[in-house]
Amino acid sequence: MESWLIWALLAAVFAALTAIFGKVGVEGVHPDLATLIRTCVILGFAALIVAAQGAWTGLAQITGRTWTFLVLSGMATGASWLAYFRALQLGQAAQVAPIDKLSVVLVAVFAAVFLGEKLSLTNWIGVACIATGAWLVSRSA
Repeated sequence: MESWLIWALLAAVFAALTAIFGKVGVEGVHPDLATLIRTCVILGFAALIVAAQGAWTGLAQITGRTWTFLVLSGMATGASWLAYFRALQLGQAAQVAPIDKLSVVLVAVFAAVFLGEKLSLTNWIGVACIATGAWLVSRSA
């Protein structure tokens, strides 16, 4: 199995656990506060990993363009998490998570439009199936 696939599967498992743990953790807590707490944990965890790998040395080589897009990515992540925890507080995890995964569909569209990535007809059929599946799962919960 290719290493990217292993990491992608791990990401999916951890994302699923995020929904389950988050749904329980957001009970009785303002969702924005819950997001702040989660973000602090992530920050500490990521800092430990970077320190353990000695990756701080690459900090000086990061270009302005890279900084700009990493900051934009971080802002988008923060907005996504705030909206996600609010949705988890208001809805069922089995409804919220599939709609959140429509990001897969949006990534395909954005990658084609903004990055010029080419998807085959088979890929687009898969994207349509993901969109349909997310909608169906969110309706059946």
